[in-house]
Amino acid sequence: MSTPIHRTSTRQSAAVLTSAQQRREGSRTGSTSARSTEHALLAMQSRAGNRATTAAVQRARDTARDPARDTERDGAAENGGASAGAKKNYRDRIAALLDRFKKNLEPIDTFIKGFQTPTNAAFTQQAAVSANEGLKHSAAASGTSAASGNLLTEAAGTVVSGMDAYKNMKDAKKHETGANHHTAKKKAKTKGADAVVGAANSGSYSAAIAKEVTKVQKAADAAVASEASGIASASIGAIKGMRSAFRVGGAARKYKEVKSLGDPHVVHAGSLARLNESREQAGWAAAEAYVALDAYWAHDGPERLELVSEAIDAAWEAMGEARDAAESLQRAEKDVQKLSTVQGYAKKKQLTKMGKETVSGGGESTKAAAGIVTAVAAGTVGLASNPVGWGLAGAGAGLVLGVTMYKALRAATKRYEEVHHPERWAPKGETPEEAASRKESLKHALKFWKKVSKGERQAMAREIYALAAGPDISGSGSTTAEMRESARSLLIALKSGPAKHKLEPEAWVETLNDPAKTGDWIQEIAEQLASG
Repeated sequence: MSTPIHRTSTRQSAAVLTSAQQRREGSRTGSTSARSTEHALLAMQSRAGNRATTAAVQRARDTARDPARDTERDGAAENGGASAGAKKNYRDRIAALLDRFKKNLEPIDTFIKGFQTPTNAAFTQQAAVSANEGLKHSAAASGTSAASGNLLTEAAGTVVSGMDAYKNMKDAKKHETGANHHTAKKKAKTKGADAVVGAANSGSYSAAIAKEVTKVQKAADAAVASEASGIASASIGAIKGMRSAFRVGGAARKYKEVKSLGDPHVVHAGSLARLNESREQAGWAAAEAYVALDAYWAHDGPERLELVSEAIDAAWEAMGEARDAAESLQRAEKDVQKLSTVQGYAKKKQLTKMGKETVSGGGESTKAAAGIVTAVAAGTVGLASNPVGWGLAGAGAGLVLGVTMYKALRAATKRYEEVHHPERWAPKGETPEEAASRKESLKHALKFWKKVSKGERQAMAREIYALAAGPDISGSGSTTAEMRESARSLLIALKSGPAKHKLEPEAWVETLNDPAKTGDWIQEIAEQLASG
């Protein structure tokens, strides 16, 4: 942490700099000194961050140019050139460009938060201990570059979140009830909160830039700027930590509700036993029908042909009933296994979310503590060289970076499987796309700005809907009433019940049995599986 620096005259500064330069030249050896290495590292960090940000801007502009034109043509064709459609198309183009811009900046932002910022804090600490003004200046310059990159990413994300929140608010009003309403309403709340937190975080990064600039300029109010930046960083860290805690609580409640449904194998043991009993009875009836048929074949009376004909019909009907009973039992056993699988998946998703949010929230809370230490150190000369601040900052950044890297690796793996093994999660009855080569799959996996559209979560959502849907939905007609009721209980546990959709239970059941709403329901279930 830096100590307050009082402004000196130009002549005195020049004298000090000349003396310092002479001392450095006197102590210079043939090999590169540790001090020059530190300056080179900080300068390299600043230049790399600036170049990467510029490249990301250009890449986002190039990749978004052609899709924007296509969207414009499609929008004009659909809306007939109407002014309202043009405005909507223009807004969608801006949102798409900003979203792509933000996603291109996110890897740079991750590098800054995980490596550059903790490194800067360590060098700042070292400069304060050794009273090295040159190192302090270099660290401040690198810190300015880092905070500027953070601010650019956060500002773009804030605008995108705000636009998404507004769009989903309109969609929620448009769809007053049902799955579309609930999905849009939930997204509006989430994106609205993201926009508020992003705005606050942008203010924190602005304060960090001001702090580093005062160090670069050796301004007299550097201590005030450091204290303000520390307070802002502590506040936003505390807010993010609390938000993570709320998310952990939501995921824990959903996990508890899903778990309370019980093991489907145990819950449906009675219904499976009844189906098995029906299958056995039908099998015995078929066997008896064939025994009667054999007896009639051996009969020599004049009514033999008539009796044999009736016995054949009875045996044929008994065999059909036995076959239907066996198929019903087999279908019920498969449905029980499917329900067990999707319930296990839902619980696993909530446990994973709890883990990620706990680690991420711990990282943000640690960064908040680092901000408090920064604010205290800025106003207390004795604490200015305390290593606790940068140690906490590094620990917090490490936790957040770990979660970010985990998410990125998981997403890349899912994108790879999506195109390399398209048959794995393809919808039933649909011909899978041709599998991409390993090289093409790796390229697709690195497209971090793309979301997975055909993965495990979407497949599980289709399975849940197929179990909960009504008889009018293709593939759901043979589901037993007990199994359908259990699947609908799972929907309620996943916060997709009638109350969340603003519907009466009867109307809610009708939407499940409406083929036109199949896509909306699958999207709703997939969203609820991922959220807390």
